[in-house]
Amino acid sequence: QVQLVESGGGVVQPGGSLRLSCVASGDIFSLSAQGWYRQAPGKLRELIAVITSDGNTNYEDSVKGRFTISRDNAKNTLFLQMNDLKPQDTAVYYCNRLLPDRAVHGYEYAYWGQGTQVTVSS
Repeated sequence: QVQLVESGGGVVQPGGSLRLSCVASGDIFSLSAQGWYRQAPGKLRELIAVITSDGNTNYEDSVKGRFTISRDNAKNTLFLQMNDLKPQDTAVYYCNRLLPDRAVHGYEYAYWGQGTQVTVSS
């Protein structure tokens, strides 16, 4: 059974940095593309960063140049380095394999971890 445990969130001032971690178990982590998602209050969950099994990355425009996704396959761990944080980055952050939009948005069942809260505020 898949388990995802996100950590590393917190409260930070604008311009600050955080590094999120996600430990995955019960899944073939190293063989699949993985992503970081976030859900802001009142908004749908969205995919913001992707890393393929061989390390290629892609980012949503609003985080490009500020966030870096990486992975340690030996430790089944996914990371998200977040720099120059902005108030609009405030959200609960989740990791998961790549999922169809209907699962990301909650119209189809998918397992999610508890997420980690990131709050950017002065």
